[in-house]
Amino acid sequence: MTASRESILSTLRKHSVPETELPDLQLPELTQQWITYPDPSQQFSDMLASIKGLCLQVKDIEEVNQRLAELPVYQESNNICSLIPDCGQPTVNVNQITDPHDLENIDFAILPGEFCVAENGATWITNDGGPLRTLYFLSQHVALVVPASEVVPHMHAAYQRLSFENPSFGTFMAGPSKTADIEQSLVIGAHGARSLTVFLVEESF
Repeated sequence: MTASRESILSTLRKHSVPETELPDLQLPELTQQWITYPDPSQQFSDMLASIKGLCLQVKDIEEVNQRLAELPVYQESNNICSLIPDCGQPTVNVNQITDPHDLENIDFAILPGEFCVAENGATWITNDGGPLRTLYFLSQHVALVVPASEVVPHMHAAYQRLSFENPSFGTFMAGPSKTADIEQSLVIGAHGARSLTVFLVEESF
C-alpha cells in the first residue's frame, strides 16, 4: 500500500459518520405519511402508460379475450402462448417445452402477474424457476393478467408482500424493455418484450 493511499484511508477513518439508529417504520406518525391514492388502479394505469405500457381494466377473462382481439400486436402474432386458462387463442403448447431456448420464437405470451404497484407501474411476477420464466423476457409481446384487487399503493407495501423462504424466481416488471445507452437514442424491446399490456381483472380467474 502506497503512503498516499494510506494517508487518504487514514483521513477517511478519522471522519467516519457516526452510527444512527434506523427509524421504526411501523410508528403511526410515519405510516400515515406513506403514499396513498384515491384510485390505486387508475394511478397504476397512468404510471404504466407513462413508461410506454398499457393497462386495461376489465370485468372477466371473457372481456380479456375481447380486448386481446383488438390489439394489433396480438392480431399480427403467429406463435401465441397462454398460461392463463381459457385466455387467448394459443398456438403453442409451452407446457411440453423443457429447453428455454425453444421459447425464443414466441410472438405473444399471456402470463400471470401476482400484484401491481400504483406508485411506479410495476408488476410482481414469479415462477417456479423452470424454463417458462423466460417467457417474460424472450417473448416479443407480453400480456400480464392480474386480479384488480391486487394493487398496492407503493413499494413499501410491495416488499411486505414478498417472501423468500425457499429458492425461487421473482422480479418486478414495468413496461416494455427500454434502453438509451447507445447515442442516447431510446430503443424499445432491446433486452426483452417490445410491448407490455396489463389486464386488471375484477372477477376471480
